Amino acid sequence: MTNSSVSEPILDMIIRSSDKTETAASYLGHRDRLKNKVLTFGSDVLQDYELLELLLTYSIPRKDVKPLAKELISVFGSFAAVLNASPEELKQVKGIKDSSSVLIAAVHSAALRIAKNQFSNGPVIKDWNALIEYCKIDMGQKKNECLRVIFLDARSRLIKDEILQKGSINQTPVYPREIAKRALDLGAASIVMVHNHPACDMRPSKNDIKMTETVKKALTALDIELIDHIIISKTGHFSFKACGFL
Repeated sequence: MTNSSVSEPILDMIIRSSDKTETAASYLGHRDRLKNKVLTFGSDVLQDYELLELLLTYSIPRKDVKPLAKELISVFGSFAAVLNASPEELKQVKGIKDSSSVLIAAVHSAALRIAKNQFSNGPVIKDWNALIEYCKIDMGQKKNECLRVIFLDARSRLIKDEILQKGSINQTPVYPREIAKRALDLGAASIVMVHNHPACDMRPSKNDIKMTETVKKALTALDIELIDHIIISKTGHFSFKACGFL
C-alpha cells in the first residue's frame, strides 16, 4: 500500500495548490488536503500512515493525528498489525481511546467480512485465492497460534468456519477426534485446516506433519476428505497439498 516518495509529494502539491479552505488551525487544512487527495485520486494513493491518519480524523476531531498514526504503525510494526490489534492493545498507545479503538476494530471486521464473502458464496475450491486472502487477513498478524477449520458440503460450499483451538505463541494443541466429530456433526463432506505461524516461518514442523496425517486418517474412516492444510504467516502461506504432503 505504501507508495513511492516521489509521487506522494507531487500529489500533495497539486492538492495544496487547489485548496482554498486553509484555516488558522493548520491541522484542519491538512485534513482537507488529505480528503481532497482521496476524492481526486482515490484512496490507493495514500501511504499506510496517511490512510490510518484519515481514519483517526473521524474519531479524534480536534487534533493533528498524523504523529499518532505514525506512532501506531511504529509500535505494532505495520498497518495490517494495527488493524489486527485488540482494543485493549490499541489503548496502550497514548491518544487512543474507546472511539478510535472501536473504529479500527470496525474497519478490520469490514475487511474480513468482505474477504469472507468472496469465497463463501460458491464452491470454495473455485475461489481458492479468496480463501487464502481471508485467512491472511484474520490470522496473519495473530501473536498466538490457532487452528481454523473450514467445513464444506458435498459441493465444496461453506457450511461453517470455526476457530476450534487456540494455543501458545508456537504451539496449538490439536485433537483429531474433536475435528472429526465436529465434521460429522455438521454433515461435512470435506474440510480445510488452517493454522498460523506467528514467527513467520511457514515451513511445517514435524508435529504439523504428524498431526495432519492423524487428522486425515481419522477423517478418511468417516468418508470425509481433508482437502488441504494451510499454514499462514505474515509473509505468505504454505499449502500441504501443493507441496506434496497430502
